[in-house]
Amino acid sequence: MMKKHSSNSDKILNIFNHIILIIISICTLYPTIFVLASSFSSGSAVARGAVYLWPVEFTVEAYKVILSDIEFWMSYGNTLFYMLFGTLFSMFISILAAYALSKKRLRFRKLFNFMVAFTIWFDPGIIPKYMNFKELGFENNRIGIIVGFGVLAFNIIILRNYFEGVPKSLEESAYIDGANDFKILYKIYMPLSKASIATVTLFYAISRWNGYFWTMILIKDLDKMPLQVYLRRIIVERDALMLDSGILANAVYSPDTIIFATIIASLVPIIIIYPFIQKYFEKGIMLGGVKE
Repeated sequence: MMKKHSSNSDKILNIFNHIILIIISICTLYPTIFVLASSFSSGSAVARGAVYLWPVEFTVEAYKVILSDIEFWMSYGNTLFYMLFGTLFSMFISILAAYALSKKRLRFRKLFNFMVAFTIWFDPGIIPKYMNFKELGFENNRIGIIVGFGVLAFNIIILRNYFEGVPKSLEESAYIDGANDFKILYKIYMPLSKASIATVTLFYAISRWNGYFWTMILIKDLDKMPLQVYLRRIIVERDALMLDSGILANAVYSPDTIIFATIIASLVPIIIIYPFIQKYFEKGIMLGGVKE
């Protein structure tokens, strides 16, 4: 009787959990669905609030406008540059740092690990960071954006914890065969750590792609502007920009539909990348974040 009662309670709990998760999923997905539907709707339909779940007065004019804008493609290319080379640089530094910090033979290992963790707990603030970047010549510099935001301590810790779980016998055998640390890292640690490396790569790629605040402060030239700053410029200066280009005079598209179309266009690379890395994502977090 108790077993049956427990089974019924579990079913009720499962149903309740599913309902809660469905509600959360709808709340999470609806803004994206609304933006997608609005980007394919006419400007007049969006202005009168007629768009909810699907396009009203379907049109692709907003996409034609942004795809014909040279600044859009320039900022898109800049963001791809920052994401690609920034992620490669960040992964290079993070993997080397994690490998070194995972070794008990490293002198002052505890101190170095503490210093890495310290950067998570305490932040120097915006003004000291800006002054530091300016002194280093990172202002209005593409390379500065890549190097200045090289690594995140949290990602180093994920990789370090995973590396610590690699069997020491494999490393010892490689040393006996004459391999050095770089070869051991490349031939043993990296192949065995694909899940965590893929997860951290995704973290860095998304962070680079969504980079907005510091690029807005440091980048002054339009030809170096990333997509997120371009989108912010459209939102803040949309009325003046659209008046200059004559968009407000056309009811087929409007400042809002242009913004929505730009948002959807900015999501495309991450949507393409995520399915290829998703299978490693949960495994990488669990194995890299939990230390036995």
